[in-house]
Amino acid sequence: MRASLIAILMVLAPAPLAAKDKPPRPATARDHTAWAFEHSDVPVDPDFRFGRLANGMRYVIRHNATPAGTGIVRMDVNAGSLDESQQEQGFAHFVEHMAFNGSTRVPEGQMIPLLEREGLAFGADTNASTGFDRTLYKLDLPRSDPALLDTALMLMRETASNLTISQAAITRERGVVLAEMRDRNSWSLRNAIDATQFFYPGALYAERFPIGTTETLNAANAETLRAFYEREYVPAHVTLVVVGDFDAAAVEAGIVRHFGDWAAKPADPQPDAGPIKPKDRNRAAVYLDPALAERVTVQRNGKYQDEPDSLAQRREGLLRSIGYDIVNRRLQRLSRGAEPPFRGAGFGTGDVFDAARSTRLIIDTVDGKWRAGLDAAGREYRRALTYGFEPGEVAEQVIQVRAALTNAAASAGTRSNAVLTQLALTLIDVELVPATPKSGLARFEAYAAQITPDAVLAAMKREALALDKPLIRFQGRQAPEGGAAALRETWRGAMQAKITRETKAAAAQFAYTDFGTPGTVVSDKRTPGLAIREVRFANGVMLNLKKTDLETDRVRVTLAIDGGDMLGTRANPLASDMVPYLDEGGLALHSRDDLDSILAGRTVGFGFSRGEASFDSRVATTPRDLELQLQLLTALMTAPGYRPEGEVQYRQQINNYFAQVRAAPGSALQAELGGILSDNDPRFSLQKVEDYRQLTYARLQKDIGDRLAHGAIEVGVVGDIDEDRTIALVAATLGALPARESAFRPHGDQPPRLFTSDRSPRVIRHTGPADQALLRITWPTRDDADPVETLALEMLERVMRVELTDQLREALGKAYSPSASSSLSHEWKGYGVFAVNASVDVSEVTATRAAIRQVVGELRTAPVSEDILRRARQPLVEGLQNALKNNGGWMALVDHAQTEPDRIARFEKAKERVLALTPADVQAMAKRYLAPDAGLEVLVLPEGVPVPKG
Repeated sequence: MRASLIAILMVLAPAPLAAKDKPPRPATARDHTAWAFEHSDVPVDPDFRFGRLANGMRYVIRHNATPAGTGIVRMDVNAGSLDESQQEQGFAHFVEHMAFNGSTRVPEGQMIPLLEREGLAFGADTNASTGFDRTLYKLDLPRSDPALLDTALMLMRETASNLTISQAAITRERGVVLAEMRDRNSWSLRNAIDATQFFYPGALYAERFPIGTTETLNAANAETLRAFYEREYVPAHVTLVVVGDFDAAAVEAGIVRHFGDWAAKPADPQPDAGPIKPKDRNRAAVYLDPALAERVTVQRNGKYQDEPDSLAQRREGLLRSIGYDIVNRRLQRLSRGAEPPFRGAGFGTGDVFDAARSTRLIIDTVDGKWRAGLDAAGREYRRALTYGFEPGEVAEQVIQVRAALTNAAASAGTRSNAVLTQLALTLIDVELVPATPKSGLARFEAYAAQITPDAVLAAMKREALALDKPLIRFQGRQAPEGGAAALRETWRGAMQAKITRETKAAAAQFAYTDFGTPGTVVSDKRTPGLAIREVRFANGVMLNLKKTDLETDRVRVTLAIDGGDMLGTRANPLASDMVPYLDEGGLALHSRDDLDSILAGRTVGFGFSRGEASFDSRVATTPRDLELQLQLLTALMTAPGYRPEGEVQYRQQINNYFAQVRAAPGSALQAELGGILSDNDPRFSLQKVEDYRQLTYARLQKDIGDRLAHGAIEVGVVGDIDEDRTIALVAATLGALPARESAFRPHGDQPPRLFTSDRSPRVIRHTGPADQALLRITWPTRDDADPVETLALEMLERVMRVELTDQLREALGKAYSPSASSSLSHEWKGYGVFAVNASVDVSEVTATRAAIRQVVGELRTAPVSEDILRRARQPLVEGLQNALKNNGGWMALVDHAQTEPDRIARFEKAKERVLALTPADVQAMAKRYLAPDAGLEVLVLPEGVPVPKG
């Protein structure tokens, strides 16, 4: 079983990668058709149905009705870039693309239209991905009817063994694959490749990134791609997963019917991802890129520990993870100080496929501060390994684990199709047996008393490699003074410095439980039809509730406070910019770090985001933690801490953003587009970096304090709730506050948001690769006041996406992912935009512009075909039919049920209105809004590249 890198490393570090050259196959290879539970004492969840056909293909089936009437189909192929020879680099990914380009039963170019007609949107519901060791094909079915399932199984069978792979299709698709390569050529990918090659020199994995090379992709032809396909796509390499509201026996019969006659073929074992040398040590390197934030990674590699999933191994893994989590909690505490030595740090161990394991310490620092960060993190690492852990630290982590397992067990009956599908894929890919959440909780409780500081430290030491004479890699914008030698010397100093045992004070009690006399309900009613309960308290607070049984033991809460970006003015455009960092300042009586300890084991969320006209919080909790969740949000409103460490976190983020903003076409466009469209109205334009650096909590308090104290409040609560208890809890928290404004302000004093009258083309420059260009055309439209026209513009957007995909991606092969969007403002009256984006090669700008103009012109000139309309419309119709099968859909109606009741009426009529739209209606929208001279073109080009003509 592969142990995964701990969560902090997955956040801080590039995901561990892998590669290979069709080199020597391993002498002995495991049986890929065996199931992990067949040789494990972990009891498998009996609600999964596992099977193996005579040809060696496996399958996993599970009936599940969350969401009801839907399903998921996945085909996992145990073949990826590790299976490629030197000359085949990129072939696994190229074959994935060819799955959408013709098979025995599906002509080229017809798979996507076929699925769109059934309500599966390209990209969202129909997709695939290729990694180092496997390829995954994905279909999300909006209905669980037998005919659609049969179509899905037919398509998977076609992909598994019946692809045409014609030379003409390869020639057309090559441009799309190369476009994807171009788009993914980012500073972050280049850094990841360099890091992989530094830490794993000579390893196959370091030379087999899935995207391939220009040379091998250009050389690919029908013969060579088919050779790879027929060698790797064999029954023993394939596992089918079907989860959803299906009869399991009928699904199994369908799998047998479609795949039973697939002839068994030899299954080559996957080459080893290595070699990775355990004795590789005492090397250092520096990698520079203007977009890279400063980071130092300290790492040692060791032998792979083959640890099949078992009850004993799970206990060992639990102890290890607690140890790593404690170390990372200590590092997090250091990063939250008013003068932190680093921005963030993480420590952990993970496997590099089955070739090795790596222990690493990652330190992210402010530019130029790497030495202090490396020293501080190194000392903390040593302190943990030298003195071990305090009982309180272990107890905090045990509480977290218990809470997670308790929550999982309580909600097990309403796990989603997606969650259960992932459990099946984890069994296939990582050989982790899917057990029931209830049995996992029982095993934990039986073992919890043995989780001691000594046991945790011993387990972590059994896995973690000593960072002795390690590999050290620096990445950043400016070279470290002293270079690689200084990195090694600083690490040696940290390893030799005097350290002492430190103890942490016990967590305090949460101080915000009494907000005064509970509020009085003055209004309590239900909306007709959807039966959303609407309550208003005497102080003006509005509460909307909906009890559902869609997620057992889960409650979703939203809080909206009048304010948001509408507080920004031309004189003070950044009034609300720091709001997302308000929680980093903690509460008046608790720092942000203290809150993490106080709230350990509780399922609550904390913090606000900025909306156009409100400060918002969207959190998930449980029925037992709902009271604490409401107390926490009320405390953040009434007693924010405004501690300086929060300001530090904000400025670090700002500095890093501005250093990276021009490094890629997309980020460069985003930075300047607001100013271009608004004639540099400061409310919608990126300001100078100095303006952001000068923001403080004192200024934020002045700018938003009145809204926090007096602004209208609307609360939404959806899920597994007792309605009357929920009302009482809100009454004791938000309802107990002093009187609020009774309605959200209309902000009529704000100057309107205008779309520039200057439609002259603009050019933005980026500092990324010299072949990357981004073309965007934006048209002004309208606000969202008219529900029918809003839907008509959404239909135009979806039609445009279909047409652009057909034209730019499939027919011309010029863009990997062309897009269209319609955004109609609710707050800014009269304002909305329709936009088309295409990321292309610099040399293809003129042809792409012409293709977009052609698509737009045709949409204006004549109605689209009924088939195009159906392909665009059916995914929207299916989405509307499934919207209230999950709590997220309910919350979209509940959160503003009192202040925006029109949302409910719109939803109830949306399907009827969508089905009533005709090709002529779509054409009318195009004629009204997409006039050639009304669109504003913005072209993003590399620095120094001439503007293409035409």
